[in-house]
Amino acid sequence: MAHRVAVVGAGISGATCAQTLRAHGVTVEIVDRGRAPGGRMASPRLHGRRVDIGAAYFTVKEPGFGTIVDDWTARGLARQWTDTFDVFSADGHERTAGPVRYAAPDGLRSLVRAVLPADARSEVAVSTLAQLDHDAVVLAMPDPHAARLLPDEADWVDYDPVIAVTAGWPQRCWPIVDAAFVNDDAELSFVADDGSRRGDGAAVLVAHTTSALARAHLDDPDAAVRPALAALRRVLGVTDPPEWTHAHRWTYAKPAGTHGADAFRLGTRDGRPVGLCGDSWCPSGAPRVESAWLSGQRLGMALAEHLSATDH
Repeated sequence: MAHRVAVVGAGISGATCAQTLRAHGVTVEIVDRGRAPGGRMASPRLHGRRVDIGAAYFTVKEPGFGTIVDDWTARGLARQWTDTFDVFSADGHERTAGPVRYAAPDGLRSLVRAVLPADARSEVAVSTLAQLDHDAVVLAMPDPHAARLLPDEADWVDYDPVIAVTAGWPQRCWPIVDAAFVNDDAELSFVADDGSRRGDGAAVLVAHTTSALARAHLDDPDAAVRPALAALRRVLGVTDPPEWTHAHRWTYAKPAGTHGADAFRLGTRDGRPVGLCGDSWCPSGAPRVESAWLSGQRLGMALAEHLSATDH
């Protein structure tokens, strides 16, 4: 029997779930309410070049994800960026080594496109599960969005907001080489040199605000530009004014918690399977791109097995 599954959400988790289901012979329709796929792995074109304004990079711990990343790297879709970030805090400034961070020459969204089925549909709003007549449904989205479709479910994880402020200069005028974590600051939490990250040398910084600053400006993200630039001046000593700026609001930027040991949820609603996946479903306890990929893959495998079992 041919089963039809709707995957709602075309970020890396939804794209991977759809790809996994199709590999098991399941018919999948994937839809997303956004104008472009990728979710928080967003790379819009700003002033003539792609800029990563959502997820800043990704790392690899799990061998299965590592195999995928090796393939992306061999195909030129991903590149090793750096293993060393600057850290600014009340105690001063240091450079700290860590895991290798990966980036994408054409932006992180290009990695989602590499996984996403070609017939995925954008700008499709799903306001109720009754809209979908499929045999099963996957909700691959932040918990607050999924909660609107499953209002009587409990155990949802809250998300913290971030406003990403991007700014471009004629030339570099900052001390960091790649990126920096900013601790103990009221306005700034992270800043990346997007020219270093993308490998084209462009003098572009992407600053992530603190959740507190983002909450204060969710209704008007452009109002976060001035305090973000002031923070760059205070923390990095960037005194030259930028040629251009751009602000993007991420109301649900990062999970404030996780679902414990569960990598996904697969239950039933009105007699059909309904699955949940995304970066909040991370047994490792650290929501990131890899955990979103793993969540989608594992849900896809579990749902395919469940559907196959119903045929017997």
